[in-house]
Amino acid sequence: MLRALLLGLVMLVAASPARAAGDVETCRNATAEPTARLAACESVIADDKITGPSRAAAFWFRGDSLMKKRDYDGAIAAFTASHEIAPQNINVINARGIAYSYKGDDERALADYDLCLQLRPTYGSAYNNRGLIFMRRGELQRALDEFNLAVKHVFNDQSRFLHHYNRARVEGLLKLYDASLADYAEAQKVNPDGPQVPAYRCITYTSMGKFDEALADCNAALAKAPNQIYTLTSRANAYLGKGNLDAALDNYNQVLKTNPNYVRAYVGRGQLYEKRRNPAAARADYRSAANAVAARREDIDTTLARRVAKERLEALLGTAAPAPAGKTTPSAPAGPRKVALIVGNGAYRNVAPLDNPPRDAKLLASTFRELGFATVTLAPDLSRDKFFATLHEFGMEAEKADWAVVYYAGHGMEIGGVNYLIPVDARLKADSDAETQAVALEQVIASVAGARKLRLVMLDACRDNPFEKTMQRTIALKLVNRGFSNIEPEAGFMVVYAAKHGETALDGDSLNSPFATVLARVIKEPRIEVRKLFDIVRDDVWKATNRTQQPFTYGSLPGREDFYFVAGK
Repeated sequence: MLRALLLGLVMLVAASPARAAGDVETCRNATAEPTARLAACESVIADDKITGPSRAAAFWFRGDSLMKKRDYDGAIAAFTASHEIAPQNINVINARGIAYSYKGDDERALADYDLCLQLRPTYGSAYNNRGLIFMRRGELQRALDEFNLAVKHVFNDQSRFLHHYNRARVEGLLKLYDASLADYAEAQKVNPDGPQVPAYRCITYTSMGKFDEALADCNAALAKAPNQIYTLTSRANAYLGKGNLDAALDNYNQVLKTNPNYVRAYVGRGQLYEKRRNPAAARADYRSAANAVAARREDIDTTLARRVAKERLEALLGTAAPAPAGKTTPSAPAGPRKVALIVGNGAYRNVAPLDNPPRDAKLLASTFRELGFATVTLAPDLSRDKFFATLHEFGMEAEKADWAVVYYAGHGMEIGGVNYLIPVDARLKADSDAETQAVALEQVIASVAGARKLRLVMLDACRDNPFEKTMQRTIALKLVNRGFSNIEPEAGFMVVYAAKHGETALDGDSLNSPFATVLARVIKEPRIEVRKLFDIVRDDVWKATNRTQQPFTYGSLPGREDFYFVAGK
């Protein structure tokens, strides 16, 4: 018995180094199945006895895996650990630079690329990555200089493709069209069947006014990747340039149905509406583009499109016919023209329904009608498509008003620093689905932006996240399960939360939520300036909920004017 026990101990001791060696081999095997490889690398990291290149490689693969999950902080920490073990490994330094760049920290990214070039001045990837940052910033000549050096230091087919391809893009933006087409041709020699070259060359041909060539390239790219919204938008732009407005509009609408927050499609459609002499629709689209959530690392095409949106919006507002001084329409009430949009989402299809929001919406709609608002739009149980269409229509209505007010009751949450209102048809199987299935708060704020004086958004939506238990975490972004995050709207806007950021709004024990009940009562009281009004609402809700719910106000209204819902004596 003792002999058997000793034999077993010997076998265990012998197995440990063998298992460690297997983990090292799997961790360093680039062709290994990713999940098994990551598990092996984590085992290597956990074993303090493994040092040197094998340990550095394990940290590198951990960083690479975290990059794919968009956990850039975790990736940076892993690459840093790898770099500390192997400080001369430029591939690790370059990978950390990419992580910094994706995080939006371009200065640290550039510092890492500079370090790569100090260690190896012929390292083409660092030149290429510096060029991408400068191109994204709009520093096009600096980007071209970097891409020239990247092309000079090509070291394999992949780098040959990327460096020529990226230089072609910036040459197109600089209107160096012959050089751009030549570089695209070089890149296509390396990857003749890929969709990337025709997708971007389509843009160059559109800029050149060669719309048939542009359409041929976009169609070729879409044949290989039919749902690529970037290329669909580029094809719409080519149709727009050629004058085929119906085809362009169909493509823009298709893109926005897939991703209702896509800046380039809003800008293109806005330009189309201008061609059709529909300035109100154009302004609404330009507002949606200008106010869309900005990514940490926005590509140059989106940056340029957003710039066009702001310029055209300013131009159209500057040329809008002013209302005749001292005149009102016969049916218009005295005082400022006020419009309101009231949304109550309760009939959720994929999570438990909410009883109060539809009732709250009816209560507030009735209240605003009593207050003499020119139009009050009651919009219950909005699906995603209907939600965006309603905001678009209200945005055009707000342009004709002095006051524009939106009240929303329903589910809302924050994902990755973005606040979303949840349509009734949302599934949100994964956190990243919010980008295409939910409505960003910025789009709601954009809908009131056209009003001349008061722009107000009220959100009775800080409820618990009903998708939290089933939602797959595909990206390592902050997910708040209780309420919204705080915001900083531009001057001239006021946003009111029914509960302070990160807290939960209550449905209450009555037919209406505490916030809606108090708001509907206080808002009717005469001569309460709107800033003070929401202080009173805060205090009364705080008292009614036994100090468990505290409304909060963000933003600021114009300081030289007072605003009253009821201007009585």
